[in-house]
Amino acid sequence: HVVVVHLHVDCRDAMGANLINTLCEALAPALAELAAGRVGLRILSNLTDERLVTAEVEVPVAALHESGAPGTGAEVAEAIAAASRFAELDPYRAATHNKGIMNGVDAALLATGQDWRAVEAGAHAYAARGGRYAPLAVWTVRGDALHGTLTMPLALGIVGGTLHVHPTARLGLRLVGATSATDLARVIAAVGLATNLAALRALATEGIQRGHMALHARAVARAEIGRAHV
Repeated sequence: HVVVVHLHVDCRDAMGANLINTLCEALAPALAELAAGRVGLRILSNLTDERLVTAEVEVPVAALHESGAPGTGAEVAEAIAAASRFAELDPYRAATHNKGIMNGVDAALLATGQDWRAVEAGAHAYAARGGRYAPLAVWTVRGDALHGTLTMPLALGIVGGTLHVHPTARLGLRLVGATSATDLARVIAAVGLATNLAALRALATEGIQRGHMALHARAVARAEIGRAHV
């Protein structure tokens, strides 16, 4: 028989990995004695499903129309909602849908000195919590507005770890203006929802490759300029 003990810790403004691992290791011998067993693994879980953050937005459908782009605002909104529904029904699409969310989330995590690998692991585990991989963000049309909501686990910190010694991370936190880990999590969840909307809007109108290839062309141009100066 295996006994699994969950230790719930309010880490406040710390990410909490070191704190939780220390507590797990300290409590394990006493728990093993109570259970008349032996100690197994003593480590945190990155599925932090009690540190969930939800971001929501309503976008007027008229704001989704871009001059020269195909489709009215209402048509673009319906196409975005259809793409969201596709992700709800198909795990292959959901994986790429969530990758688009994490494009923004990971960039913000890196800029503020967070453990982006831990957040990635938790996000994807949470997406599969029902036994089927699902989208973290869902979009629906409600009247004259496109409504989006994203819920995901975000175990973040503004104190501890390398934050005290990493000047870039400290600068990133100052730019965000977060005074608590909760503030930071709200901002980063909003970034994830915004990048998801940008990706779905591109898919619903001009296709994703136009933007991707424009970025690729700029990268190639920079590389050529760099070689020219060597």
